[in-house]
Amino acid sequence: MRFLSLILMFILTLSAHAAPSFSSAKKDAIKVYQGQETSFYCGCKYKYQGKKLSPDWESCGYQPRKQAKRGSRIEWEHAVPAWHFGHQLQCWKDGGRKNCTRNDPKFSAMEADLMNLVPAVGELNGDRSNYKYGMIAGEARAYGRCDFEVDFKGKTAEPAEQVRGDIARIYFYMQETYGLQISQQQKQLLDAWNRQDPESDWERERKRRIEKLQGVRLPQKKTKMVALATSSLNCDALPRTCGQMNNCKQAKLALACGNTRLDRDNDGVPCEALCK
Repeated sequence: MRFLSLILMFILTLSAHAAPSFSSAKKDAIKVYQGQETSFYCGCKYKYQGKKLSPDWESCGYQPRKQAKRGSRIEWEHAVPAWHFGHQLQCWKDGGRKNCTRNDPKFSAMEADLMNLVPAVGELNGDRSNYKYGMIAGEARAYGRCDFEVDFKGKTAEPAEQVRGDIARIYFYMQETYGLQISQQQKQLLDAWNRQDPESDWERERKRRIEKLQGVRLPQKKTKMVALATSSLNCDALPRTCGQMNNCKQAKLALACGNTRLDRDNDGVPCEALCK
């Protein structure tokens, strides 16, 4: 019974939070960082200018390497590049990113997952491209005081020490949630970064805000268990409205069956008069 209850918790989250598009996820990402408007790699403060997010170069000592125009805006970067997880899917082989976005729900979920989106100075997002993270010999600074190096020949990007653990945990999240394949060499580096840079208070708060917006994504390993759990529910026999429910447990079961009308404020809690 406890096993079924745990599975239902995952189902409830999924039914209450529909997977967004990448476009809508970028809008939600702005909400995640409200009050913490600081770029990921450089620590630049940024402000809102209409629909545009603009970094304050003086706040972090940023100097553009080459593309001042792109460096004057904040972009939402995939810490795990779309190229990385896309190339592991058949849809990419059949037609690239556009084909995946149109035809593969798994890719769309990965592309729009807020856990993998970080605010970056646009020039860094462009220079990093789809390069892997790694260590680069020397400390040649091409972006002023911003501690971020790119080896274009070696296709490697080295981030500052204070975000390396964050990056590692994002990679491990994508691995657990979607089955992302990580090379053994990369995993060893990420394991070291995870140990050297422990989770911060802001990182925990970020995770809390994201889960409130998109729910807790179900790890790939548990999808079969969820299918078994849902198949055991007699959804048709459950009441349809909160007024007809006998208790909170019954309301949660109905929500797990897809009756999202029971959760009008979309917070994952049905029939709040019952489920206080």
